[in-house]
Amino acid sequence: MSENTTIIRIAAKGDGVTAAGQHVSGAAPGDVVQADGSLIHGPHHATPPCRHFGKCGGCELQHVDEAELARFVSERVAFAAEGQGIDAPAPASAHLSPPQSRRRASMLAVNGGGRPLVGFREAGSHRLVDLKQCEILAPELYAMVGKIRDLLGKRKGKLAVDIELTLADQGVDLGLKNLPVEGLEQTEAMLDFARDNALARLTLDHGYGPEAVWEPEPVTVTLGGVAVGLPSGAFLQATRDGEAALAAAAREWLGDCAMVADLFSGLGTFAFALAGPGKVLAVEAARDAHLACKSAASRAQKPVHALHRDLFRNPLMAEELDRFDGVLLDPPRAGAKEQVARLAESQVGKIAYISCNPNSWARDAKVLAAAGWKLAELRPVGQFRWSTHVELASLFVR
Repeated sequence: MSENTTIIRIAAKGDGVTAAGQHVSGAAPGDVVQADGSLIHGPHHATPPCRHFGKCGGCELQHVDEAELARFVSERVAFAAEGQGIDAPAPASAHLSPPQSRRRASMLAVNGGGRPLVGFREAGSHRLVDLKQCEILAPELYAMVGKIRDLLGKRKGKLAVDIELTLADQGVDLGLKNLPVEGLEQTEAMLDFARDNALARLTLDHGYGPEAVWEPEPVTVTLGGVAVGLPSGAFLQATRDGEAALAAAAREWLGDCAMVADLFSGLGTFAFALAGPGKVLAVEAARDAHLACKSAASRAQKPVHALHRDLFRNPLMAEELDRFDGVLLDPPRAGAKEQVARLAESQVGKIAYISCNPNSWARDAKVLAAAGWKLAELRPVGQFRWSTHVELASLFVR
């Protein structure tokens, strides 16, 4: 057996890689590539739990066992730091969210005049996989797939409906876009559907933004023990489990700070986790998320002050940041170039940087390192189980 034909690791996009640099789709570490390109499965090759794996674009790594999946998540973070020349500690063991724990998902439904199809797109294709099984979605969300299929089966003509599913405190929040609802009969049918399936909320979007047509009580999501109003389409961490792991890191690192700035705070995922006895400034650009955080803090009497501010166009300056003992930032995938430049100039004691993109995080981390910050701790998190999408929590100190 040649080392050049044995898979030694998983590449960033999910292919297995040999020591010779050959990329092989569907291969796990320990597999052997034969001359005809077929594989002899090694000890880390797992049986995919979902019948759609290999076709559905929702998962790339169901053929890899738990140990190698964790290793992949950790290596993605470590390699990103190494690629920017950052002196990084060895990452902690990766935290993996369990199967059937995803609490939000975007799907598609099409009805070409025949049997409706509801599911995710195939990998690298516009074709739709009609889901008959899903091992990543929370059971409450997967249960809606068949119900939406039945609903659309009663419609005539062609449809292409975007679906947003979120698991809120009150149950399933369902958003449907581009589904025509005309006349009393169709309107009543949608309300009956929402009531019969005990939806927390049903929103319809005809191109002008989501409009709630069913919401028996205000929809909330609990963050840090606080019920926060959930605007339609607002960002949430993908799983409650992953959110808990990231929030635990934030509390461990910044819990002793008297004043914390939570930048790109969204609904307040980390602000509420860190509030009390310390005070938190929660800074967010999206107005609906900002207002939801502000209102929840007021109702719960939490020491969270919500500030509406676009940190891409108007980052907090060094002299503003110097008021804080610690800063938490959780920016979008593109990172936080301008805000990190101001942080690098500040006298803040600690920075907890949460990221959903190891590459943009490493770019920003390089700026901090050049300004004298030390990367003290690194925790990889695999919220998007069986996916190549990796998240992390990191701590920087002076």
